Amino acid sequence: MAATTDVIDDLSQPPPLARNGAAWQLIADRVMGGVSNGTMRREIVRGREAIRMQGDVSLENNGGFIQIALDLAPDGAPIDAGRWAGIEIDVIGNGESYNLHLRTADVRRPWQSYRAGFVAEPEWRTRRLPFAEFEPHRIDAPLDRSTLRRIGIVAIGRAFHADFAIGGVRFHA
Repeated sequence: MAATTDVIDDLSQPPPLARNGAAWQLIADRVMGGVSNGTMRREIVRGREAIRMQGDVSLENNGGFIQIALDLAPDGAPIDAGRWAGIEIDVIGNGESYNLHLRTADVRRPWQSYRAGFVAEPEWRTRRLPFAEFEPHRIDAPLDRSTLRRIGIVAIGRAFHADFAIGGVRFHA
């Protein structure tokens, strides 16, 4: 019987490392002149090991995002996720809407991505995000699952306080 999931990160490695050997990173719009700020840390959230991101998204200075991101290969090379139907995350949060962003070998600019939204409820939930639901953002190329490079879990597009935690990330069939 074929596996129905494949682990991207199960938080089994010391922070900030993921299971694949790559490191989780906190990225804010400050890299482009914005003023949003945030923190990323490993902690226990409602009884579960988690990566927690908290911060304030600001639209000042053309800003508007904070995110935690992970390369899907330790060297940043693309991986082939063609046999999977999407990504699932175990998530808890403050009831706000967030995005999962994908980057592929076709993505050349920082503002380009493929995006799907979800709500981070105040209880642990597993959210399945099928690749078919990811919308291209400022890129004309269709999503090529055979060249996935990076995932990002993003608070974006409006001024608000972001607070979510993830307890695992997997590809799903």
